[in-house]
Amino acid sequence: MTRRRHAALRRVARWLAAGYVVALCLIAFWPTPVDRGAAGTISGLLARLHAHGVPDWVTYQLVEFTANIALFLPVGLLGVVLVGANQWWWAVVAGFTVSSLIELSQLMFLPGRFPTAADVVANTTGAVFGALLAVLLLDAVTSRERSARS
Repeated sequence: MTRRRHAALRRVARWLAAGYVVALCLIAFWPTPVDRGAAGTISGLLARLHAHGVPDWVTYQLVEFTANIALFLPVGLLGVVLVGANQWWWAVVAGFTVSSLIELSQLMFLPGRFPTAADVVANTTGAVFGALLAVLLLDAVTSRERSARS
């Protein structure tokens, strides 16, 4: 029963990963920054939040860095589901490698984009968080299944 559930989970993860890769490619290789239209809105929102007590260290750069972390959470989550919890580190390697290739491609082929090492750090951090979350969730589910069988 558990083996069948894991196989079904991996099948779903493959489909989700395929959709995620398409979305990531659109975001990463769009000729202009994807936040270009929202930058003014985000800056205005931050100014209002600062006026209501949100600390000044909550900046546009922090929002962008955090968004990059969130963007790569699925790399870690789906990667661990696909390769297994024992090899969680492959999801982190994939996150770092994909992020590095994206930034290099933007540097070489997309003059309207601004590749940075900070993006690689944020993206890799997202992959790490996603992998750790997946390992914890899979461990909790597996432990519950073991307890139910006992």
